[in-house]
Amino acid sequence: MSSSETPSAGSGNPAGLAIVLFAGGFDRVHYALVMASAAAATNRPVTLFFTGRALGALLPGSGPEAPGWHGLDPADDGSAPAARDRWFAGNGVATFEELLEACVLLGVRVMACEMGLRALGLPASTALRADVPVQGGGVVTFLNEAPKGAAMLFV
Repeated sequence: MSSSETPSAGSGNPAGLAIVLFAGGFDRVHYALVMASAAAATNRPVTLFFTGRALGALLPGSGPEAPGWHGLDPADDGSAPAARDRWFAGNGVATFEELLEACVLLGVRVMACEMGLRALGLPASTALRADVPVQGGGVVTFLNEAPKGAAMLFV
């Protein structure tokens, strides 16, 4: 394959996945983590770009018992994020923390949009989760660093 060709899933060199997480609904962010971890587990390079209300998923919160994602918008069924996550855990569905940890272990690139932080009234220097390597940047950085030829999803 020449360097100008785009890798594809059928070529033995899977194309990557780039996900823009904008919506702050718990189920949307949770499922984006499902997709990211699954893609990374199948050897696809993955970039998650958190912006808008989804940035709450990267905030440290008030400790391990109340991480920042507890402040995401309610789940699609109207339940609070923590309650929905407990339901997932009790029903054999990966929890938010399990998925986020899998993304980190599988090498998913996690980016936080500096403009998104400002739009939420937070400075670009806002402390994010210490257990998740997060790269700051803007849309141009995301577009330049997303895997070449990647499918791009907006959640």
